[in-house]
Amino acid sequence: MLKKRLITVLTFNNGVLFRTRNFIPDYRYTLNFVDAWSVDEVVLLDITRPGEGDRKNFYEVVEQFASKCFVPLAAGGWIKTIEDVYALLRFGADKVIVNTEAFKRPAFITEIANAYGSQCAVVSIDAKTKENGRYEVYVEQGKIPTGRNPVSWAQQAQAAGAGEILITSIDRDGMLEGYDNPLNKTVSKALNIPVLVCGGAGNWQHFVAGFNESGASGVCTTNIYHFTEPSIKSAKQYLKTDGIDVRI
Repeated sequence: MLKKRLITVLTFNNGVLFRTRNFIPDYRYTLNFVDAWSVDEVVLLDITRPGEGDRKNFYEVVEQFASKCFVPLAAGGWIKTIEDVYALLRFGADKVIVNTEAFKRPAFITEIANAYGSQCAVVSIDAKTKENGRYEVYVEQGKIPTGRNPVSWAQQAQAAGAGEILITSIDRDGMLEGYDNPLNKTVSKALNIPVLVCGGAGNWQHFVAGFNESGASGVCTTNIYHFTEPSIKSAKQYLKTDGIDVRI
């Protein structure tokens, strides 16, 4: 059985590291950093608004991380063509994360999988809770509702060739109150590919719940490392003590 993964997600606005809250950049960091902890994977996301910034700034971030990072590196944000995929791989990413374009054109997932293997194609799904308690997929950086249920879309993405699904609760993003495990569980149970969960982690126990309550293959976190000093190694030791099979 594959070991569970701890994944650090870093969001960049025009090449500058930001934290987010409900998908809105709300704090700028003066310096970018390379994760030097014993993390299992690093995810870099370009959250620059359309028409703002310069894409080459994000490419430089990817290249910088790739030169210093010795764990799998995934990159995403505004990937619309196979040429965009190739560019990120050329700058050092091991796999790409696609969202809006994949939703608009599921054949794009197949195109990536055929060209670079399904392990390269990670489909990101952003979801919000509706008034009736149901979940809905949103695209375009969480701004546009689609009417689709995250489970049915995840199943379609899997069938199209996705190697992994990254599910994020927009409502929980940056709140540090824990993952939306009911959402994550419904997606995880419906698939036979790895599911990574994101949005809401505020302490190590949230990681434990993310694994135990949702069946996730990996737990992702962003803002928690901007507020706490303990390293990923400490988090892994905590998980190990709770019976989670992680790589120490």
